Amino acid sequence: MPVAATPLRVAVVEDQPLFRDLLVSYLNAQDSVSVVFEASTACAARQQLTARPVDVAVLDIALPDGNGLELGLALREQNADIGILLLSSQDVMEVLLSVPKEQRSGWSYLSKNSTTSSDTLLRALRASSEHRSMLDPSLVHASRPRAGTAVANLTDRQLEALQLLASGLSNRALAEQLGISTHSVENLLNSVYTALDLTADTSQNRRVAAVLQFLEHSSRVSAPTLSR
Repeated sequence: MPVAATPLRVAVVEDQPLFRDLLVSYLNAQDSVSVVFEASTACAARQQLTARPVDVAVLDIALPDGNGLELGLALREQNADIGILLLSSQDVMEVLLSVPKEQRSGWSYLSKNSTTSSDTLLRALRASSEHRSMLDPSLVHASRPRAGTAVANLTDRQLEALQLLASGLSNRALAEQLGISTHSVENLLNSVYTALDLTADTSQNRRVAAVLQFLEHSSRVSAPTLSR
């Protein structure tokens, strides 16, 4: 009998009680996730995280005593392996570009609208725990490369692959979505990395670097209305 995968240990830091309760209740209902603790402030989160190991911290960007970005950076100083998933009611996805380059692996971002999608939320948690980075799929879909950038010079197929990569899809999921083999996906992604001048010997994870380059060189043209 196969051994069941160990559930992801998740912390939820959100100041709105109703939203936090809904999020925690949903996550606790998943076999693949275990909510280790919940908090409403950055101070409480720091105190609890010193004593409890966590794989991914889900952090509201706007907290009453700070913000999720600063809290995430502080948590990374304590534990370099912890994944960070930032949530916001506003379209501030570019906040991920404020993370120092050497720490960018494992940071993801979702709008609070997207947390109503179980697949999206669980995919973001998994991506962060595996040191990948995921952007909000609805905002990725509403993004277009800016003229004159390396992203704008990608072929349609390369851009499609990069958008799916940014949306948190694994190579296997990419293969299913694109209707090609996983080997072909690897070749396609390597062509994307080459076009974006991301060499194999770079000190940064190329998947993460490609996702953040897409973020940096794109603009939303028809972003959905987000509500808190």
